[in-house]
Amino acid sequence: MKLVKIPMLVAFVLLSPTSIADSVSIPYAGFYERLKQVNKNNYQLVEIAFSVPKNDNCKMISGNITTEKDEFPLTYDKHQRLYLPFDAQLKSDRGLLNIEVEGDSSLCGVAMQVRAKSTQQEYVQAELMAVKDDMDALLDGQQGFPMKYFRKPITGLTFRFSDSDLPVTATIDGKAQSISNQLQLTSEQLANLKALSFNAMPFVVSPYVI
Repeated sequence: MKLVKIPMLVAFVLLSPTSIADSVSIPYAGFYERLKQVNKNNYQLVEIAFSVPKNDNCKMISGNITTEKDEFPLTYDKHQRLYLPFDAQLKSDRGLLNIEVEGDSSLCGVAMQVRAKSTQQEYVQAELMAVKDDMDALLDGQQGFPMKYFRKPITGLTFRFSDSDLPVTATIDGKAQSISNQLQLTSEQLANLKALSFNAMPFVVSPYVI
């Protein structure tokens, strides 16, 4: 097991180990600081989500969080999203996030994404703009972290869907269109529409950044 401590390189990537064997250990402190900033501002509509991007070379087998004295389970879902506690004591105890993967683990990493806390099948303009504004505020609030130097303005919103739901029909102000992958709407488009609906629930709503 190799301890990895690498600074964040781009806005949405927290850590990207370059050379690991079957498992990797990442200091919990880095996750805590980002969670602390979000909890401090109590964003109502958005959150940050940590995940191990899933591919053939990066399938999670197990995970835990350890300190010198204790071991705690690591909760994650089928999409390999990590559900991490916000725990000052765990940071103080120098906790480590340990992840075991199947495949070429040198291609694995832990990503951080800003996303809506919940998704809807129907939106009005005010709801969409509120989500976008919260995303902008959350990213602006990450002062003191490397990401602020790579901060790009949010261009709009991205709506992603489960593969099993594709293609999806999106209806904007009464006009339907087929979505084969994801829907991206710019800030200008959001400002001009009145209503947006889908025939399937979006899986993730996240920033659209060019």
